[in-house]
Amino acid sequence: MSRHRTLKVASFSSRGRNVLKRGERIEVLEREGRWKDGEEVLGLPKTKIPSSMK
Repeated sequence: MSRHRTLKVASFSSRGRNVLKRGERIEVLEREGRWKDGEEVLGLPKTKIPSSMK
């Protein structure tokens, strides 16, 4: 049985991600000066994805 073309690993890795992980979002917020140590990690504000990660 063959796999569908969208499930191939190579096609997934060549595309950029459009969602950041929590740690990555905190790093972006720190760079922008919108994050302080000790703040709640749940309910983070939305962040723009840097073009270097796309």
